[in-house]
Amino acid sequence: IPISNKQYLPVDSSECIKCPEDQWSNERQDACIPKTIEYLSYEDPMGVALAAISIFCALVPAFGLGTFIKFRDTPIVKANNRELSYLLLVALVLCFLCSLIFIGRPRKVTCMLRQVAFGIIFVLCVSCVLAKTIMVVIAFNATKPNSNLRKWVGPKLPNTIVFLCTIIQVVICIAWLTSSPPFPEQNMKSQIGMIIIECNEGSVTAFWCVLGYMGLLAIISFIVAFLARKLPDSFNEAKFISFSMLVFVTVWLSFIPAYVSTRGKYMVAVEIFAILASSAGLLGCIFFPKCYIILLKPHMNTKEYLMGKGTYSNKKNT
Repeated sequence: IPISNKQYLPVDSSECIKCPEDQWSNERQDACIPKTIEYLSYEDPMGVALAAISIFCALVPAFGLGTFIKFRDTPIVKANNRELSYLLLVALVLCFLCSLIFIGRPRKVTCMLRQVAFGIIFVLCVSCVLAKTIMVVIAFNATKPNSNLRKWVGPKLPNTIVFLCTIIQVVICIAWLTSSPPFPEQNMKSQIGMIIIECNEGSVTAFWCVLGYMGLLAIISFIVAFLARKLPDSFNEAKFISFSMLVFVTVWLSFIPAYVSTRGKYMVAVEIFAILASSAGLLGCIFFPKCYIILLKPHMNTKEYLMGKGTYSNKKNT
């Protein structure tokens, strides 16, 4: 923005000098003043609120993990693949905490960690959900006479699914970081009079590949869970998984236009909100019903009730 050089020219002169890129003219247009620097900081009320919500939300799956470990020998925990549930709860804790990396002044290390940590941790979550869904289907069909699926029942198959799905995302992220890693930059063009310090994704293609792969796994998990939603009550976890994946996909489909249309700290806030909302959807839909039964309805935490016999006997007595 040009200003009049009042040392040599009158203020209303048509001849002006140009301010440096990190400055702009004052209201009288007779001096250059520094532009306002903007990023989502921990001093910002919005940054403080998002950080507090992230930490509080991270405590919820941590509490759920402690509950599952304490009641690990009860039927409802056993029936829902204990090891995968533990891993998923740990991954959800990391999901909530990874949003803290997005708050603060962007630096080279944090810019590289933001999307990579988010992408890998979320794929770990979704791959755990996919493995749980597949195991629900296999466990039901393995009970049929002469079923060949009995050999797949056990921890080996779900662990392999989680590992393979996650390692693909790790490879994508390594290729991203080695070819064109994210870096901090000063955006002086988006808003007049303001310098937006933000992370340049480096390779936009790699960024959308990370999101696209995560979305692909979520859609596959939703389809498998939706098809298995009408299995008998003893294997009804597919109903909760299908709803959780529906929430997950909806949040991230809403995130894309909101992310593209915003700038500065609000763009970061949109991504943090999507991280928190989708993580909360997974946590609430999959684990809240189980923790509710474990803690508040212990009479339902029996093998007979899970197999449907408890419900039937209660109806018969009434």
